[in-house]
Amino acid sequence: MIDRMQQHHSGLLEAGSPMAILRLRHLEHAVAMSCALRDGGITALEFPLTNAKATDAITQVRQALLDEVWVGAGTVLDAESASRAIGAGAQFLVTPAFLPGVIDVGLSRGIPVICGAYTPTEILAAWQAGATFVKVFPAGSAGPSYIRDLLGPFPDILLIPTGGVTLENCAAFLAAGAYTVAVGSHLVNEALAQQQDWKALTRRARHYVEACTVQP
Repeated sequence: MIDRMQQHHSGLLEAGSPMAILRLRHLEHAVAMSCALRDGGITALEFPLTNAKATDAITQVRQALLDEVWVGAGTVLDAESASRAIGAGAQFLVTPAFLPGVIDVGLSRGIPVICGAYTPTEILAAWQAGATFVKVFPAGSAGPSYIRDLLGPFPDILLIPTGGVTLENCAAFLAAGAYTVAVGSHLVNEALAQQQDWKALTRRARHYVEACTVQP
C-alpha cells in the first residue's frame, strides 16, 4: 500500500506553503533565484525540463542549498526523463498530464510525484496510480470553485492548483480546499531574472506566503 501520508508529511510541501515554478529561458542565476525565494519563505522549487539546463540547475541548487529547499523537476513527460532528473538530484517530479510511467518511476525510487490532471476522471486515475499530489492544471480558467466542486466526491485527494495562480487568487484556492498552490510567471519571470533584482524576488515570495495564509 502507498504510504502517502509519509510522502507528503516528509517536509516536501506543507499545507498552504506555495511552490515556485522557475520556467525560464536562462537558468544561469538558478542558485541566486533559489536563495531569494528561500529568503522569502518559499522552499519548494520546480525547474521544468522544457529548459535543457534544468537538470544542471537542479544539481547546482541542491549542492548550494543542501536541505534548505526542496528541488524538483517539472514537465517530466516520460520514465527516462524521470530517471534522469532523479539522477541530477530532483527530490520530486511534476508532470503536466496524467503519465502513469512517471508515477511508476517515482514510486520505485521513493520520489514524490505531483501528477498533472484536469478532469475528474484524470484526477482520480492519477491518485489511484499513486501520485503523492494531483496538480490541477490549468487552474486559473476554472477558478477556486472548481477545486471546491472536485473535493465533494474526492475529499481525500491532495490538490495543487497550477497555471493562472496569482497573488489575488491564491488564498481563494486554499479556502476552497486546495492543499497548496504552485506559482509560475506571476512570481518568477524573465524580466525579473534579467534584472537580477533578488531583493524584489524575495519580497514577491514573502507576499505570496503571506497571502496564502488562509484565515479560519
